[in-house]
Amino acid sequence: MPNAIVLGGTGLIGRAAALRLARAGWDVVVTGRDPRHVPAALTEAGVRFVASDRRDPAALAAVLGAGADLLVDACCFTADDARSLLPYLPGIGSAAMISSKAVYVDAQGRHINSPERPDFGGPVREDTATLEPAWDGRYRSRDGYGRNKVAAERVLLESGHLVSVLRASKVHGVGAALPREWHFVRRVLDGRRVVLFAHDGRGFDHPTAAANVAALVEAVGERPGSRVLNIADPDVPTGREIARAIAARLGHAWEEVLVPGDEPGRHPWDVVPGITLDLRAAEAIGYRPAGGYHDLIGPTIDAVAAHGLDAPWAAEAEDADVDYAAEDAYLARR
Repeated sequence: MPNAIVLGGTGLIGRAAALRLARAGWDVVVTGRDPRHVPAALTEAGVRFVASDRRDPAALAAVLGAGADLLVDACCFTADDARSLLPYLPGIGSAAMISSKAVYVDAQGRHINSPERPDFGGPVREDTATLEPAWDGRYRSRDGYGRNKVAAERVLLESGHLVSVLRASKVHGVGAALPREWHFVRRVLDGRRVVLFAHDGRGFDHPTAAANVAALVEAVGERPGSRVLNIADPDVPTGREIARAIAARLGHAWEEVLVPGDEPGRHPWDVVPGITLDLRAAEAIGYRPAGGYHDLIGPTIDAVAAHGLDAPWAAEAEDADVDYAAEDAYLARR
């Protein structure tokens, strides 16, 4: 039986990867800081949990020292994070580092977290230019996140070991710390009868189901290599289509109002020009999606709605996300 270690295995992507591998017959160990965050589904699937701090050298050595057929690092954010893996990669059959499309830049050097949206002119391939790397470890910022991811990628890709870098887009699934679907679910819970869409509802930003990241992780485990792979859903819905799916799932009806400009009506998928990832490289190594956005989003919508207005992430949402006064003022002027 092949064995896998998932660092950060209690997070959204880590738990999906662990569950997929366990159900496919892998012996899986996940790490995390708090056993209370281990979903029951992992335990029921036979996944073992080890309490471990990803940045504690002794703890990392204890987990990785014996090697593994597959290593999945779901919490590698900096060059130092990547360097800490290097002593153990000779004993790893295949490794997957979870990265992000935030590393990509367009011809003008704009990235997804820039003040002005990038324009890639079509599906983004893995050979698209990236940000310059940052080696300072300061990844908790809109500009620093992508730059530090680039640095981490380079350390691993230049190591000479079999490491696949998986660049995901807008990740979704049950267990997200701040589910983006909350934007529309909250409006349903608040009984809003009108929903506004900036940019005439044209915005889209390729979503990535955690279950689809897990499908690519399994393919990487079966076909080791050193490469960069985009990972996203097979479909690319607009924010307007996502809102419709959420309203339909929750049995809610509202009027759609298209706003020509960028306010009000912003939402998490309001990216214009929209962004689509090219998935042909992943498909070439055997990636087959678990499903499309509309196939997989139902349980997430149900889980988000079940939390109600006291959801743990409600306080983290920006005030502008629920600026109903601005929306109502626009409707009054219309």
